[in-house]
Amino acid sequence: MAGRVEGKVAFITGAARGQGRAHAIRMAQEGADIVAVDICRQIESNNYPLSTPEDLAETERAVKELGRRIVARQADVRERSELRDALEAGITDLGRLDIVVANAGILPMALGDPQPSDFVDATDVDLLGVMNTVAVALPHIADGGSIIVTGSTAGLMPGTTDNPVMGPGGEGYGWSKKTLVGYSEQMARHLASRFIRVNTIHPTNCNTHLLHNEGLYKIFRPDLESPTREDAEPAFTFFQAMPIPYVEPEDIANLALFLASDESRYITGQQIRVDAGSLLQFPNGPAS
Repeated sequence: MAGRVEGKVAFITGAARGQGRAHAIRMAQEGADIVAVDICRQIESNNYPLSTPEDLAETERAVKELGRRIVARQADVRERSELRDALEAGITDLGRLDIVVANAGILPMALGDPQPSDFVDATDVDLLGVMNTVAVALPHIADGGSIIVTGSTAGLMPGTTDNPVMGPGGEGYGWSKKTLVGYSEQMARHLASRFIRVNTIHPTNCNTHLLHNEGLYKIFRPDLESPTREDAEPAFTFFQAMPIPYVEPEDIANLALFLASDESRYITGQQIRVDAGSLLQFPNGPAS
């Protein structure tokens, strides 16, 4: 069915690459116009490179190539005023707001020098950033709209929020994703009278920069001093019940499209896994 979000406007954070770009492209393919934001600069505690202005420009180009309109802005989800300015600029140009994808996230695992501030950086982006995104959207989102939060299977597994191997930044990531479960359920309840749905998607390993970096490779292959992607992929595969190392950003975007469309009009407050069976493989956490 074509045009599943025709005439709607989607506000997407972390849109410069990875899952965020996949959301923007998939929704544009089905008729949505896009307000795309990303930080486009580095956060010091995050050891892998974050997005660049060139990445955001590529998302903008891809959406325009599909014949849809897009307003792309650099904004830090930790700063509510920056998000508000970016969204209001988008609404001025595009006229409305129907869909929110609170997707921006980091996994700051300092290699060899973990700091308590790593926990703060992770929670500021992964939890506060979601709350800021929703907060600036609420005055504008249309009745019957859809809010989609990017969670993680790390927030659903026991033992992932107090794992010293992950360091303060990794623990902040897991704690944030766990806390988003209750947050999204509360928001779903409070917005139900306006028929605004709030749902959280929980991916397993996903083929993005957050997974493909030295810190994650060492977590999955602690037996090697300098593991490569090829070294880590067998360990990635072990993590899922289905024999794959990771899902693709497009797998998450396909579910988000459904949740953004009117096909999901009575689905709200849900925690939906796209995990290739990782929680079936490790129901009690990855150490089980």
